[in-house]
Amino acid sequence: MEIVEKKEVENHNNAQSILPGDSLASDVVDKEAEERQARELKAGLHPLKYKYVFWYTRRTPGVRTQTSYEDNIKKIVGFSTVETFWVCYCHLARPSSLPSPTDLHLFKEGIRPLWEDSANSSGGKWIIRFKKVVSGRFWEDLVLALVGDQLEYSDSICGAVLSIRFNEDILSVWNRNASDHQAVISLRDSIKRHLKLPHSYVMEYKPHDASLRDNSSYRNTWLSR
Repeated sequence: MEIVEKKEVENHNNAQSILPGDSLASDVVDKEAEERQARELKAGLHPLKYKYVFWYTRRTPGVRTQTSYEDNIKKIVGFSTVETFWVCYCHLARPSSLPSPTDLHLFKEGIRPLWEDSANSSGGKWIIRFKKVVSGRFWEDLVLALVGDQLEYSDSICGAVLSIRFNEDILSVWNRNASDHQAVISLRDSIKRHLKLPHSYVMEYKPHDASLRDNSSYRNTWLSR
């Protein structure tokens, strides 16, 4: 069953990428977020801390090329309140019904699910591999933790991906700065707690610049329990 691309719940202007240290741009974004939340509260809605966008990628197996991968990334829908999240989420196809290989992405608005995006380029991702029969439950738990701002160092989180593959499904959480050891380790521990991962599960980490060098998302990682 293929995901049906949906019209966005809200009309947004494309958010401009913000470079680290660009405090003026950051202040503008913060002000816009405050104004948005004030409007939503006035309307009786429950605003989220961050606006998010669901994306998906359906591609043929083979070597990843920059052009082909970008062309296959499709935006599904964006949301910024509890109410619009549930409207969106309840209409998405369940992971178990999706063909392989497919990627589901949940990223903060203004960040594309690409290694090369300015918000991602200095970062990396935590990776967890699941049997296909349980991946949907863990993905839902992670989505709720992100949307509800429950993970530590949430400002450093860019988004999350569920990669549907032939023999397993792979969940990954992307962060902004792979060299911030404290943030990386704290994020790992927070993911473990919120997903209630059994001790037998191994978490792997890989910086995006390493992925760019070997053109692979999940090979040559370093392991962490």
